Amino acid sequence: MNLPEVLIHVSEMPNETEKNELVEQLRILDGVIAPRFSQEKEHLLFVSYNSDTINATALLDKVKENGFKAQLVGL
Repeated sequence: MNLPEVLIHVSEMPNETEKNELVEQLRILDGVIAPRFSQEKEHLLFVSYNSDTINATALLDKVKENGFKAQLVGL
C-alpha cells in the first residue's frame, strides 16, 4: 500500500464550519487516511491517502465540488 500526502491550496479562506465540513467530506472517501488543514496557514489542506484506491485529482475534485477554488501543490 502506498500512502502519499498531497497539499491542496484553497484560494478562499474557509471558516471553521466550512473547514470541518470539507474535512468530513474528504474523510468519507474510500482511501482517504487523514485530511487536515494546516494550523499555521489555514488555506493549506494536507491529505494522506492510499494511492491504490484514490488519486490526488479526485481529492482536488472533491474540494472543488464543495464550492472552493483550489489547486494541487507539489510536495
